[in-house]
Amino acid sequence: MKKSVVSKEYTNLQKEIIKLQEQWKQVLNPDVIQPKLDQAALASGVPAAALTAIDFDIPLFIQWIDEINRLIVKKNPELEGKLGKVRELLNEEVAIRWIDEAFAVNQFYFQQFAQEHELEGWMAPFLAETALRPYLQLVAEKLQPEITHAVHGAGCPVCGEPVRLAQLEENGKKVVHCPRCLVQWPEKRVVCSHCGNEDSKTIQFISVEGDATSQLQVCDQCHGYLKVIDTRQFISKPSSAILDLNSIHLDFIAQDNGYGAATDQNTAN
Repeated sequence: MKKSVVSKEYTNLQKEIIKLQEQWKQVLNPDVIQPKLDQAALASGVPAAALTAIDFDIPLFIQWIDEINRLIVKKNPELEGKLGKVRELLNEEVAIRWIDEAFAVNQFYFQQFAQEHELEGWMAPFLAETALRPYLQLVAEKLQPEITHAVHGAGCPVCGEPVRLAQLEENGKKVVHCPRCLVQWPEKRVVCSHCGNEDSKTIQFISVEGDATSQLQVCDQCHGYLKVIDTRQFISKPSSAILDLNSIHLDFIAQDNGYGAATDQNTAN
């Protein structure tokens, strides 16, 4: 059984993008990130990045998007014209709006943007999110010593990304990883990351034939799921973003069985 449903070409593209993001992050002055830890807000599930003062360099953000475009066009020359059209629209005012909406994961805005300008729907949010992540990852690096847990149902405690990936590390310790900002935190082996359910009768583990390193942890109370990867068996441990991408087949299996990565019932309350 083929474990990954993602093409080798797309995986390689993502690996190159991750290298770019790491280079970009090294360029940033750490002082552009000024976290403000509000324990009451964090305890209520407000992402720490929302409380952080970030001094975005807009020309640099646009420069990064140009670099992403060149990389994509190098791999997919047929996209040059469409990406060029997107770039023509990207002035400083639009870039500021992109940062705000990508930060808030406002897909509705990007859908409207695509429709208004007759663009492919994936382009603007993909470019904005890719160029935003070095800032989010720098926030996570600064706050990592303070991140010891997450509020169930609130997503990543730093960036708010829905929880969907955990790794079994040394001594079988379960550690949740955010593929977006790369922060991590420990969690009980038998607990639902979405609703906090600890009833072993309503939490199940689903194994996938031909995949000895991965399981799905699913909750029959809130119908949430978590991908659990035993990285102790890996010779070379990939980044959380690549691990998330390479395990997307588990997302499909979970969703086909009626489970979701984010529990709307909890986040709506």
